[in-house]
Amino acid sequence: MIASATNNYRCFFTRGVLVAAMVLFSGCAGIPETKPTADYSTTVSYALSLQGAPYHYGKSSPAEGFDCSGFVKHVYEHQGISLPRTVQEMAQSLTQVSKSDLHSGDLVFFNTDGKPFSHVGIYLNNDNFIHAPSQRTGKVLVSSLKNRYWGDRFSCARRP
Repeated sequence: MIASATNNYRCFFTRGVLVAAMVLFSGCAGIPETKPTADYSTTVSYALSLQGAPYHYGKSSPAEGFDCSGFVKHVYEHQGISLPRTVQEMAQSLTQVSKSDLHSGDLVFFNTDGKPFSHVGIYLNNDNFIHAPSQRTGKVLVSSLKNRYWGDRFSCARRP
């Protein structure tokens, strides 16, 4: 009786392992992921390395300078992720994230000229983000969402 129960247990256990393996491996054979995932620590490190790069409207390279969307697009392309060129297109094409769920590498959007998507930056952590704000500031820099100007103009966040 004990030998029979042990054999039944082994058979049940072996079937269970086989079924689990089939489920596990069949999941791997599904549709391949087509959208690359970002290494946000590398993305943020690269963005921070561009601090001080000149602001230049309509540009998107360290040599020529950056506007806000050109900066974000350049940083993500450096990681192999293609984003749209304009702030509006970025906001419309990416997944929304709540402000309370912000993670490093998320994009933060602002209403700086009467449009909800008129400025963009890359969230770092602790309410800080890096961006190419304007000709007046003249360079890529880190700002805080706690700053009244940026806090009052925050529109939403998106995740690339």
